[in-house]
Parts: sequence; structure tokens; C-alpha cells
Amino acid sequence: MNGAKGQVVAAYGRRYDVEIGGEMFSCIRRGKKNDVVVGDIVEVENGVIEEIAPRASLFYRSDAYREKRIAANLTQIVIVVAGVPTFSEELVNCCLIAAEDQGLKSLIVLNKADMIDATQEALRRLELYEMLGYTVLPISAKHDASPLLSFLEGETSVFIGQSGMGKSTLINSLAPDAGRETAEVSMALDSGKHTTTHARLFHLSEKSHIVDSPGMQEFGLNHLDIDRIAHAFVEFRPYLGQCRFRNCRHLEEPGCAVIEAFEHGRISQRRIESYKRLAGRITSRNSEKGRATGKG
Repeated sequence: MNGAKGQVVAAYGRRYDVEIGGEMFSCIRRGKKNDVVVGDIVEVENGVIEEIAPRASLFYRSDAYREKRIAANLTQIVIVVAGVPTFSEELVNCCLIAAEDQGLKSLIVLNKADMIDATQEALRRLELYEMLGYTVLPISAKHDASPLLSFLEGETSVFIGQSGMGKSTLINSLAPDAGRETAEVSMALDSGKHTTTHARLFHLSEKSHIVDSPGMQEFGLNHLDIDRIAHAFVEFRPYLGQCRFRNCRHLEEPGCAVIEAFEHGRISQRRIESYKRLAGRITSRNSEKGRATGKG
């Protein structure tokens, strides 16, 4: 294993499973660095990760205190939602924004489609995203996940979503050897139990790979500024650069082309409100930083 190149398929704190030539090796990172993520292509020397190859993409979330890197070298994200428990539209929006920012494809999978009434309500909520050009695929992982396979062909896809959406059941159906633990949904609490504790990559074929990731209840975008967030709203793009003021934040400025598009019905109220919430957090964050440095 001297000077061998491999791919990180799992990360457990500061220890990593690296696949080299079809064999799995447990490795650590050189020094005190903690910058390796699932999907990385790495150079390994005597069980130590010495180098990380340049990444084609890095999918991660962040809050005011830290970043949580999820996976590298992805081509697609698969957002898994369901009618039960109720999915968070804010989390869907944030995942889509993070994907758009990294130039990744996005697919929304509506799991538990056998639960007819809940599925119909969820589909109604998801119509907006189909209108924006995103694919919404209803399936039932417990019965037949095969309709998803064609969307995964030739892609490296990360599965992401709230706990309880059936993501682990879906992973097990697609990759039977995965052996991912599943859990019952707590109907009383309208929430799911965390069953995946770390990200892991599985091979569906030589060219198709999937990454399972821990369930989450929110997806922070603290690493993005207002311009990057605005650009990640696909329906904003035709109007960006057309505002009266060059530094327009698309919140309440006069002559804002994005706001005018909303007022004329070309941007939905749900999405403009989502943008304003995110932009408001960034504005608040920047103000706090300014006060802390004496510049606010």
C-alpha cells in the first residue's frame, strides 16, 4: 500500500475506509488534519492518507459555528421526502441551493408512495419544484425502487433528507449488501429516528455510485453569501443583473427586477419568502460580524 491511490468510501471521525484496487483498508489522515470526506480520491502511504486529489465538487452544509462536509466528487443529489412524516420544504430548498451552487444535478424522490392520501398532499406541495424544472419521482422503497435506477445510471449520487423519510430502506433496496439499519417512524411525534450515523459510498455498477448520509432536520448555508444564494434560485436567474442598483439584495430595494417578477406572478410566494429568510440570516450574520470588529 505504498503510494497507492484509492477512494474514501466511509468516514468515522478521524478514521477512514479507503478502497484500493477492490480491497478495503482502514486509514488515518496525516497529522491532525480532518479534511477528508467520502468520495475523495486520496494517496495512501502505509495506512496514512498523505494527499487529497483536487475535487470536482464538495457538498456540505454549515451553521454559524462549523461546517459539515458530506461528500466529494458528486454529480447528483437525491433529496428523499415523504408524506409521512411531514417533510420540511425549507430543507428541500436549502439542499437544492447547495446543489445548484456546486453545479450538481438534483432529483426529488417522494418515497412511501403507497400511502395514497399523504402522497397526494406531498405531490401537491412538490408541483412547484416540477414547474421549476426539477424531477419529482414518486416510489415506494418497500415495494419497488427500480424506477429510480435509470436516474442513477452513470452518476455519483448522495441521498439526503430528514430522518424517517425511508432513506435507509431505499439504500438497502438499491444496494442489498449495504445492510443499513432501518427504524420505525414515530407517528406520534411526526418525526423519524436517526439510523445512519455516518456517510458511506456504495457501488451500483462500475459507473454508478450512491452515498448514504445521516438524516438531518435542517441544512445550514452559512458558507454562502447573498449573491450565491440568489443565483442558486433558478427562477431568479433571468432577472439577476437587471435591478436598478448593482448591489441589490432583492429584499425591498426599489427597482428590483426579482421583486417585480414576483409581483407579476413569475416567481412564487413560497420561494421568494424562502429566499428572504435565508438572505435575512446572512444580513444578520454580517451585521453581527461588523459589530464584533467595530465596523458595523
